Amino acid sequence: MNRTLLITNGRLVLPDRVLSGGEIRIENGIISRVGKQGQHRGKPPESLLDAEGGYVLPGLIDLHCDAIEKELEPRPEAFFDPVLAFSELEKKLAGQGITTMYHSFSFAGAEWGVRNDARAAAAIRQLADLTGYRSLIRNRVHLRFEITNRTGVDTAVSLLQENLVHLLSFMDHTPGQGQYPTLEDYRRYMEKTYHLPFDAVETIIAGKERGRLKADESIGMLSAAARTAGIPLASHDDDSMERVTLYRRYGATISEFPVNPAAARAASRYGNHVCVGAPNIVRGGSTGKGMPAVDAVAAGDARIICSDYYPPAMLQAVFKLAEAVMSLPEAVRLATLEPARAAGLQHLGSLAEGRRGDVIVVNTRGRVPVVTHTVVGGVLVYSINYRHSKIDNLTPEEQTTGLAGNGI
Repeated sequence: MNRTLLITNGRLVLPDRVLSGGEIRIENGIISRVGKQGQHRGKPPESLLDAEGGYVLPGLIDLHCDAIEKELEPRPEAFFDPVLAFSELEKKLAGQGITTMYHSFSFAGAEWGVRNDARAAAAIRQLADLTGYRSLIRNRVHLRFEITNRTGVDTAVSLLQENLVHLLSFMDHTPGQGQYPTLEDYRRYMEKTYHLPFDAVETIIAGKERGRLKADESIGMLSAAARTAGIPLASHDDDSMERVTLYRRYGATISEFPVNPAAARAASRYGNHVCVGAPNIVRGGSTGKGMPAVDAVAAGDARIICSDYYPPAMLQAVFKLAEAVMSLPEAVRLATLEPARAAGLQHLGSLAEGRRGDVIVVNTRGRVPVVTHTVVGGVLVYSINYRHSKIDNLTPEEQTTGLAGNGI
């Protein structure tokens, strides 16, 4: 059966320009034509989607997002069924324009919540079972491994060998470097985020210090397993050229959230794909002591944005960058084509013939860009239609006499 979807009457955001009055034809999940509307002669499509003059973008690709952790454990020790969490999160992501999500699971030892190794591993396996047959979007796994977590190496290697992981990153949250330049920075974060008492935080810090003694061995084992499986590697919170160089030796080609301009510049000059947080761009700065992400983007060092902890920020960051820093096609590439390249997804990331039909339609509500339609593999998985709320103030008589349609 030949399934055909025609998206018409849109402003197509291509890698190098915006094409007004454009249309996209998707056949059996693959983009078969991109061009001006009305110029193609062929069989009528099975389905028609009128973009109503909105922007038509490739589906967003998010390489790092912790949102799944909040769905699984919205409050400390309040755990929910992974099937419920995945199902509800997927609906949200489709509505936010994210068509490929690298759900980020942290292996942080036996510390707390969903960042416990056993609990995270179980959730990863359930995600694979749940999405193996039916899903709204493309669900992938980003395994974030704390390098001081010696006890989690074997489990992580097993997940890599089972092809359940699609991106592996190395984290070092030991106080005194990276994201937490001082002990007090780390203590404040743990107390505020996880409501842990002072003694519990001190125990965690001591464990991290012990784990660093065998960190190189852990990194070596995991990076070897990832390379064997053909999985890209990333470093996290790089704070110096030395840190970038270290992980490059293990095969890392992605640098997540460099904490200062010098580290971002070093990673970029090495040829790494540098990724910064979209919430940082939308809010105008980091929640901690990291650099403003927009500076790295403006300097040309950061070429990828990810949602980090707030998926709605992806689309908002794209349009905010397009307002003041770069053209809209350039901004869109940061959330589509560039992450696709970094992750080796050659079949995704742009509105080009032969690519998978992952497409979103974006209109504005006031000054806020809003996704109205999401298509994944040629299938419409999400759409909304805002109602005219002014009708609520009319009497039934006014509604039936046609006054409701006048100016509403």
